[in-house]
Amino acid sequence: MNAPSELNTEEVVRIRLEVLRREHRDLDDAIHALETSGKADQLALRRLKKQKLALKDQIARLEDRLIPDIIA
Repeated sequence: MNAPSELNTEEVVRIRLEVLRREHRDLDDAIHALETSGKADQLALRRLKKQKLALKDQIARLEDRLIPDIIA
């Protein structure tokens, strides 16, 4: 392959976004599994939900970096 040896900033952000989205989905699956198991530890659920929310915030910040500012 003749791929460039360096990634530009936008490519790095897009890759990071995909990783965070995957982690967010995994946390969603884990939360759902705990809730449906019937033996959900409320503290663990709260921690997972807080972690999921933090990932959502990181995703939103990175998406904002990719969208150019539009001055009307």
